[in-house]
Amino acid sequence: MTYCVGLLLNEGMVLLSDTRTNAGFDNIAIYKKMFTFEEPGERIVAILTAGSLSVTQTTIARLKEAIHDPDATEESSILKAPTMLMVAEIIGNMLAQVRLDIDEKLSAMKQSASASMIVAGQRRGGEMRMFLIYPEGNFIEATEDTPFLQIGEHKYGKPILDRVVKPETSLADAQKAVLLSMDSTLRSNLSVGMPLDLAVIERDGCCIASRRRIEAGDENFRAMSEAWSRALREGFSQIRI
Repeated sequence: MTYCVGLLLNEGMVLLSDTRTNAGFDNIAIYKKMFTFEEPGERIVAILTAGSLSVTQTTIARLKEAIHDPDATEESSILKAPTMLMVAEIIGNMLAQVRLDIDEKLSAMKQSASASMIVAGQRRGGEMRMFLIYPEGNFIEATEDTPFLQIGEHKYGKPILDRVVKPETSLADAQKAVLLSMDSTLRSNLSVGMPLDLAVIERDGCCIASRRRIEAGDENFRAMSEAWSRALREGFSQIRI
């Protein structure tokens, strides 16, 4: 399984994903789940993936092929689409088609495959937008009332986001929030694991402003995790009933 989270804020967007993929307790591997496509200063599209690796890898591969197709159009390439809404529609349609193709191959074994994605980005002159795309290809959008989206094993990391994240949250605080959200998930679910991929997109920058891979044993991440645990224990001890 996996855990991915995206925050849509006034200052920009913050994205985080783990890299663990497991097909059983003895078959664990590391696969990238964050993919970025950019024309710096013109447009940025980031995709986070969760679910069947065969579905997500095939979908990303076909999206890349469409980008490099010499006959690419606004309806087929996410780097030519005039709006982020159309980008979400292209990706949703591709995801749904790939899922159907793979399900057809698996039907003889009475199996199925599924995946979901977070799509975030901005084009020059347009607004930042973020979508959660379901396996069927339909999607919902992050809003001021709900400025974050999650896929995968999201339940453990949701409480801190509900309490902390607002549209006016700074990018610095947002990075802390998603990392602590991931830390809670890592502690509670063995199917999510290091290393982590963190990316920040600043408003109107139309590019990745910063990118970081956090490996197992990272001292800064460990120190943050320990500080958060201490803060929770101290807060808990001070509560009176």
